[in-house]
Amino acid sequence: MSDEQNTQGAPENAASGGQPQASDEVLGATEETDNPAAKDPSEWVTGDEPITAAQRSYLDTLAREAGETVPANLTKAEASEHIERLQQKTGRG
Repeated sequence: MSDEQNTQGAPENAASGGQPQASDEVLGATEETDNPAAKDPSEWVTGDEPITAAQRSYLDTLAREAGETVPANLTKAEASEHIERLQQKTGRG
């Protein structure tokens, strides 16, 4: 492999062993804690907003599969918590 390209065709910095440097632009989470989706729903800035249409649809599907009912007037954070719980229960998680 050359210093210019790795097997996926992305630039590689030989001095850092291929790790992005401060000057390298990257997208996506580089560590588990960098993933905003991993943030506790109670800490979400928009967590107290009403459930989204996508959450409502997915939660309805999960609840039906799990044989449960959940309130329809949830917040985004509450919906996320129910989704995580029902994903585990239904094996979708």
